[in-house]
Amino acid sequence: MYLYLSNKGNYYNGNLSVKIQSMNRLYIKLFVSFITFLGLHACREQPLQLTETKASQYIIDSTLTEDDSVNILINPFRKRLNEVLDEPLSYAPKILDRTDGQYNSSLGNLMADIVLEKADALFRRREGKGVDIAVLNYGGIRNIISEGPVTERIAYEVMPFENTIEIVGMKGGSIREMVNFLIRENRPHPIAGMQIVLDASNGLHSLKIRGVPFDEDRLYYVASHNYLIAGGDGMVFFKDGLNPFRTQYKVRNAMVDYFREHDTLIATPDDRFIKLAE
Repeated sequence: MYLYLSNKGNYYNGNLSVKIQSMNRLYIKLFVSFITFLGLHACREQPLQLTETKASQYIIDSTLTEDDSVNILINPFRKRLNEVLDEPLSYAPKILDRTDGQYNSSLGNLMADIVLEKADALFRRREGKGVDIAVLNYGGIRNIISEGPVTERIAYEVMPFENTIEIVGMKGGSIREMVNFLIRENRPHPIAGMQIVLDASNGLHSLKIRGVPFDEDRLYYVASHNYLIAGGDGMVFFKDGLNPFRTQYKVRNAMVDYFREHDTLIATPDDRFIKLAE
């Protein structure tokens, strides 16, 4: 078989033409396969290796000047943020402090009462169960609440951490371990929903929870925050807590909500943790 191509004016053998076309297709397939292989190889993640480290020291002191362009950019945001943080939410008729009592304090009691109230409402709404006790840590309170207007900024100063409220079920033995810890510590860790009474020799005289004598066989629900539930500040008694309920509700946000709901903050050291006289 012969083909005549008029624009060339030449004759070509048909079998040869078919072979050439087959070879061309083969070359194309090989070329595509090769490009694909290169692409896949190039896209494959290579293990990262540290090849060099550099460090520089920048002195931040009075010689540095503010960048006006940055100030112009952030001033509207700063102004609005300060307006929100400094808006009065409540009022404190006197100073609330964590140090104004031996076994409990005005500010510690307020903080624990807030966590108990907010955790209880949330737990009842979501799980249909009530919270019995709230326990926080003395060291987590970082400022006082001064006499006068109470703002959101004050909540950040008192509780600057991102701790969130958590609730765990605790059996009688764990509750006793918690009470023994609070007695040994001999400092006003904030508690609510529980009354601890010591005898003159620092032994446990009585223990009530929600006004009822402690029941060794009961399961109690205790509210705290994620740092303490994880054993922070030596509170390892939480290690046996059952079914942690993580609210994702920050302690600070609970404070702000409480401030908005109460126009006056009243809190004093009281009888929730006391020692009997000689």
